[in-house]
Amino acid sequence: DGTRIKKVKDFLASRFQTKDLGPLKYFLGIEVSRTRKGICLSQRKYCLDILRDSGMIETKPCESPMVPNMKLKADDGDSLENPEKYRRVVGKLNYLTITRPDIAFPVSVVSQFMSSPRTSHWDAVTHILKYLKGAPGHGILYQNHGHHVIEGFTDADYNEDPTKQTVYHRLLCICRREPSFVKK
Repeated sequence: DGTRIKKVKDFLASRFQTKDLGPLKYFLGIEVSRTRKGICLSQRKYCLDILRDSGMIETKPCESPMVPNMKLKADDGDSLENPEKYRRVVGKLNYLTITRPDIAFPVSVVSQFMSSPRTSHWDAVTHILKYLKGAPGHGILYQNHGHHVIEGFTDADYNEDPTKQTVYHRLLCICRREPSFVKK
C-alpha cells in the first residue's frame, strides 16, 4: 500500500537523515527481484564468486547437495594441507544458506569439522559446490497468495549422526501479513 509506505518513509525522515534509493535491488550480497508472483531473493553473484574463488567454476554439476546416506566422521581421510581454504569456503556457504535452504543441512554437516578438516570433508564441500554449479541463481520466492496466513514448513533428519545423538530440525515460517507499526 503506497500510502502506508509513504507514512513510514516520512516518519523515518523526521527522525533520521535518509535518502530514498528507490526499490531495493541488492543488499549485502542478496539480489532482490519483484515479479507478479512475488519477491525473489537470490545470491547468484555471490554463489558464482564462491565457485570462482574455490576453483570450481568449470566443474561438472551434480543433482543433489549431498551424497545420500553419507556419514562423515571426524577422523575420515587425511588432514588437509590448507584448512584455511576449507574454513573460508564453508563460511561462505553458510552465508549462502540465507537464500538457499536446500543446502542448509549439508552445510551444517561440513561445518562440524571446521577445527580439523579432512580430505573426506573437503570432498563433501566440493559436492555441495558441484550442486550449486547446476543452479547458481536459485533462491527463495516469497509468493503473493493474497491472504494473511502464516505458513510453516519443517524438515527433520532422524538418521543417526555418528558424532552426536541428536535430531536435526529445520523450521521455516512465512508470515503473509503486512507489518504493523506501533506509535508510542
